[in-house]
Amino acid sequence: MYVDMTAEQAVQLILYTDSYVIRGNVWTRQHRVTDVLNRAEDDFIVVEGAVVEEFGGRGEVDRADFAQVNLSAVLFAVSDVPVEATPELRTPKVQERALITVPPFRVTGRIHLLPERNLRDALRELTERFVPITDATYWSERIGEPRTSAMVLAVNRERAHILAPHVEVDPWAGLEASGSEGEGPGSESGRGDQRPGDSTRGDDPAW
Repeated sequence: MYVDMTAEQAVQLILYTDSYVIRGNVWTRQHRVTDVLNRAEDDFIVVEGAVVEEFGGRGEVDRADFAQVNLSAVLFAVSDVPVEATPELRTPKVQERALITVPPFRVTGRIHLLPERNLRDALRELTERFVPITDATYWSERIGEPRTSAMVLAVNRERAHILAPHVEVDPWAGLEASGSEGEGPGSESGRGDQRPGDSTRGDDPAW
C-alpha cells in the first residue's frame, strides 16, 4: 500500500526537559520520534495541545494551545507508537543493552549500532543529536519519578552518558542467605560453608 511520506501528521510525544514534562502533539512529516527531533528545521519544536507540569506532579499544571520547546532543553522524548522504517531506508543494526544516565534520570534499554564493529567504534558512531532507545525503562529516584516503560525513547546525546554493555544486578541478592548462615551454631568464621563465588548475583537472564 502506498503511503504518502510527505503528508504532515500529528505525532504524540512526551518531552522531559530540565524541569518539566510536556505532553502534546507535534505536526511533522516524520514518522519516528528520533526523526521528528533530529530533522527539525529549527532548534525548537512546536507542541500543540500542550500540557506542562513540573517533575513529580507536585506543582501547577499549565495548558496551552501551542508551546515552543527548545530542543537543547529536552533530556529525552517518549513515544509509544511503533513505526518501522521502509525497506529501502532500513539500515541493518545490532542491538546492545545499555544504561543511559541523563541527570536526574536513568534509562535502560537497547541501543542500535552498526554491525561488524567493536563496541568502542560503534559507540563513537552514535553522532546524531537524539539517539533511539527501544524496550526502554526510565526513572529518577532523586525527584521521585517511578520506573516507566516505553516502546521507544529518544535521548539527547549531548545531555547523556551511554554505558554499554549493561547487566542489571540485584545488590541485595545473596545477603539474606549469607546472613542466616553466619547466625547458625558451629560456624566459627560466621560464614558457614559458603565459599567465594557461591552467592547468586541475581542477574536478570533477559539482559
